[in-house]
Amino acid sequence: MAAPFVDTARITVKAGKGGNGAVSFHREKYVAAGGPDGGDGGKGGSVILEVNSHMSTLMDFRYKRKYVAANGMDGAGKRCSGKDGENLIIKVPRGTVVRDSETNEIICDMSERDKPFVLARGGNGGWGNKHFATPTRQVPNFAKAGLPGEEREVILELKLLADVGLVGFPNVGKSTLLSVVSKAQPKIANYHFTTLFPNLGVVYVEEGVSFVLADIPGIIEGASEGAGLGHDFLRHVDRCRLLIHVVDVSGSEGRDPVADFEAIQAELKEYSPELAARPMLVAGNKVDAAYDRTGLEALRAHVEQLGLPFFEISAAAQQGTRELMLAAARELEHLPPITVYEPTYVARPPQVDTSVPPQIHRADDGTWIVEGPWLERLMANVNFGDYESRNWFDRQLRQSGLFDRLEEMGIKDGDIVSLYNLEFEYQR
Repeated sequence: MAAPFVDTARITVKAGKGGNGAVSFHREKYVAAGGPDGGDGGKGGSVILEVNSHMSTLMDFRYKRKYVAANGMDGAGKRCSGKDGENLIIKVPRGTVVRDSETNEIICDMSERDKPFVLARGGNGGWGNKHFATPTRQVPNFAKAGLPGEEREVILELKLLADVGLVGFPNVGKSTLLSVVSKAQPKIANYHFTTLFPNLGVVYVEEGVSFVLADIPGIIEGASEGAGLGHDFLRHVDRCRLLIHVVDVSGSEGRDPVADFEAIQAELKEYSPELAARPMLVAGNKVDAAYDRTGLEALRAHVEQLGLPFFEISAAAQQGTRELMLAAARELEHLPPITVYEPTYVARPPQVDTSVPPQIHRADDGTWIVEGPWLERLMANVNFGDYESRNWFDRQLRQSGLFDRLEEMGIKDGDIVSLYNLEFEYQR
C-alpha cells in the first residue's frame, strides 16, 4: 500500500542556547597578577532549512514535531572559548512554503531557494570575565550567561511546482491523460479517488520544449469548504501557470458535462478567485465512448462562449492528446514563470512578562549587575546595531520599572550597568 501523501505539517523549532562565559584568572609561576582570562561561551546552533529535491512529501514531519539545535559549550580559563553548538539542518521538499503558525504569514518559500534558510537563530555566547577588565576594574569576578536561541512554531505547506495542472471531477481520465503524454505511471482504475495524491510527469513536446504536468486529485462539490479530497489538494494548483479542465463527455454515468464544468469552476473560484481566472484549456475526454454527441456539443458551445479553447480527446485511445499538449506548450510561452511567494512575515517584538523583578547586585568594583529570565529573553530579540531596536529596548526597561529600582538602590550618573553582554553608563 502506498504511503499517504502529507502536504501540511506543524512543527516547533528551537535554536540552541549560547554557552556561559567563564570566570577565571591567569595563574602561572613567576607571573604576578596575571589578570582575568575567562573565555567566552560558544554560540548556540541554529535551525536551518535546506531543499532536498528527492523529497516529495512532508511525511517525515508527521512523526517528529519538535526540532532542537545543540547548545553552545561554556567558556573556560586561559581564554578558551566554548565550542559553538552544531546547527540542525532540516530537509524539506522543493516547493515548501513556511508560514508563521499564529499569523499565517509567509516566512519563506523554499521553491527556487538553493541557499539554506535560517529559521531560528542560535543564542550568542556569554562573555568571559576577560572582557570586563578596565584600568579601574582589574579583577572582574563575574562573567555573563549565554542568551537563549529563537523558538517558533511554523506550518510547512507543500505546493507542487508544476507548469500545468489537470483539474476535474474524480474518474474523468486525468491520470490516464498524464500516463499517455508523459512517462509518469499513476495508479489508474475505474472508481472515484483513484488518485489520492498529486502525480507529476514531464511532457516532452519537441526538442527543447517540455513542461511539468500535474494530475491533481479529483475535486468535488464542497471541496473549497473541506469536502472530499479537494480541499487538501486545491493548494497544489496554486502555482500552476495553466490549467487543463478535463470533463467526461461520454455520458456513461449520466452526468451533464456543462453542469460538471460549472461545478468545478465554482469550487476553484470559491477557493481562490485568482486561481479561477488563470488561463485554461478545456478537454472533453472519452469521446470514443460517447453514446451521442449531445453533451459534447453542449459543452463545446458553453466553453467557447466563455472564450476558452476546447479540445476533443480520448486519453485511453491517445486521440487528440498530442494536439492538446502542443496547445498547452504554446500557451506557456506567453505566461509568466511559476509563482514564488514573497515573504510577508514581519517579526514582532516579544511579549515579555516583566512582573518578576530581575536580580540586581553590585560588584566589588561598583558595577551594577542585572540578571533575570525575562531580561535574557528580551535581549535575545534585540538588534543592538539598529537604532530603533535600541530605543525599543530602552522603553521596555523603563516600563518594567528597572531604572526606578536602580535609583532606589542608589545608582548615580556615570555608574556602569551590566546586562548580560551589554554594558553602558547610566544617565538619568
